[in-house]
Amino acid sequence: MRLGRPGHVLISLLALLFGAVASNGLIVEPGIAASPETTRIKSSEEFVARKGEAIDPKTHPGRQLFLEHCAMCHNGGVPKAPSVIWLEMMAPDAILSAMRGGVMTRQASHLTPPQQDLVAEYLTRTRLSDYHPPAPPKSCAASAAAFTGPAPAKLSWGHDNRRFFPADVGGLTAKDIPQLKLKWAFAFPNAVRARSQPVIGWNTIFVGSHDGTVYAFDLDSGCAKWTFRASAEVRTAIVADPDTKRLYFGDVLGRAYAIDAMTGQLFWRTKVDDHPNATITGSPSLGGGNLFVPVSSLEVTSAADPAYHCCTFRGAVAALDPMTGEIKWKTYVIPDAPTEHGRTTAGALILGPSGAPVWTSPTYDAARHRIYIGTGENYSSPADGNSDAVIALDAATGQRVWQTQFTPNDAWNVGCMMGNENCPTENGPDVDLSASPLLVPLPEGRDIIVIGQKSGMTYGIEPASGKIIWSQRLGHGGTQGGVHFGMSVEGTTVYVPIVDMADTHDGRAYDAALNGSGIHAVDAATGKILWRHRNPNICGKRPNCDPGVSAATTAIPGAVLAGHLDGWFRVYDKDKGKLIWSYDTTQAVQTITGVTTHGGAMSGPGPAVYQGHLVFNSGYGMYYHMPGNVLLVFGK
Repeated sequence: MRLGRPGHVLISLLALLFGAVASNGLIVEPGIAASPETTRIKSSEEFVARKGEAIDPKTHPGRQLFLEHCAMCHNGGVPKAPSVIWLEMMAPDAILSAMRGGVMTRQASHLTPPQQDLVAEYLTRTRLSDYHPPAPPKSCAASAAAFTGPAPAKLSWGHDNRRFFPADVGGLTAKDIPQLKLKWAFAFPNAVRARSQPVIGWNTIFVGSHDGTVYAFDLDSGCAKWTFRASAEVRTAIVADPDTKRLYFGDVLGRAYAIDAMTGQLFWRTKVDDHPNATITGSPSLGGGNLFVPVSSLEVTSAADPAYHCCTFRGAVAALDPMTGEIKWKTYVIPDAPTEHGRTTAGALILGPSGAPVWTSPTYDAARHRIYIGTGENYSSPADGNSDAVIALDAATGQRVWQTQFTPNDAWNVGCMMGNENCPTENGPDVDLSASPLLVPLPEGRDIIVIGQKSGMTYGIEPASGKIIWSQRLGHGGTQGGVHFGMSVEGTTVYVPIVDMADTHDGRAYDAALNGSGIHAVDAATGKILWRHRNPNICGKRPNCDPGVSAATTAIPGAVLAGHLDGWFRVYDKDKGKLIWSYDTTQAVQTITGVTTHGGAMSGPGPAVYQGHLVFNSGYGMYYHMPGNVLLVFGK
């Protein structure tokens, strides 16, 4: 998971006393300073920030209605029915719309409107008296409604994943950054997180949101040229194809979309996996006539319930026809369906191997006709060879070419954070590959793949075989440590963001001497550290504040751009990592709709650059990070 049983805590303490050292750096030698053992969560309810008056899900009257009328399907009885965890992350009006004229109309027809309201309140933990469906943003006048200006470049997510914007595309270099001024801001309605990276083209910002609305904003004024409402939250980047003028993205219910960039009209929508916990977190990628869609899940959190039969999800990637949405091929990371391996002391089935989700955006290699994907941990025992690995697939067929596993025996789920019976015997360490592999050209026509892992390690591997050429430790890593959402590269300089939260709420102690929270520059060819900028902790007593960098970085000529978990957006120079500009996104800001709002922690896909503009979201009210709901647009 991007984010042990009590016996395992005892083992860890013994290891600390007698000097056992794990290669992943989670256990330390005697005499080395260690962070205090971190707190444990009491419930997965802690994972998501909520707005308005709190609802107690145990006593709310909607709970019994849901258990009597809905749980049979949404607790696994119907494979295609979204799991409860996804319903809990939807907007109240989306739940009500499904019951009142949408896909759940027949199933909910015997419930009265007040009963439907109670179900929506219970699921979303939001009192309807506190909730107002999002009002449409100001529409553009005819003079601003046209789609003019340069088309979006085939860079960043969905194309090369290297996240570098040259000056002729982005219009920004290191020397331009201090001139940036805030042009306008937009408050995403009723949101506590803003984690969809915009794509910019035709003088328009296209961005997804917490409630599933995709916006097309005029770059200069912020008026809306059109909006489109997906079924649920859009957390992936929006991927633009300038040739067809189509936009591609995924939602948290595991549906991939193609819409018209000029009108917002839906071309197609495809459910890429039938598992009730399946979702799309990594941005789809275009290449070789295909749209490659990764499949991850949050079944890992279902194991917080010790009675849950864990687990059955298998990570996957699917190749879709970009014009029709038809699935051409689909490859499961774990080839065989899980089988029963016993029961826990609570009586739950142990099903495995499972997990190995694909959190990342697939990286397309046109020269070798391959894609590269990274995988997460197994969710249940037994751990297998497919987790925490980079896998090369034939782009035309989906057949495996090679795979390289970096951390064997990594089986973990949220039951381990809570110390319940669903925690696998391996008990982690939960060190996914949640950042996309970078295919980096080197001098003399060579290429190298650079990998970042939640273990705090980075690797350089050979594209033809997957052989590890170099490795470099940049942090202690862990459940909420190491590399999260994405690195970037300029030339052969790779910018690696490290999280390394002080309290990851997993009950473990980490080696404080290895903490790498901040930005690190390494040489792609050798792994040599060029510089390191450990970010000072300025959080004080602010809750859910941390100095680490979870969001993907973006590179421009001479600088790297990074949103931090402490709410500050910072820019560092390429040569020495010197801080050259910063902006506090947690400060109050007046938006184009007249609402005053603020940002928070930054995590997810990262910032976008276009024609002298810097655009990014701020706010990540999940997993003990600061909530916020703002889109910020800067220009020279």
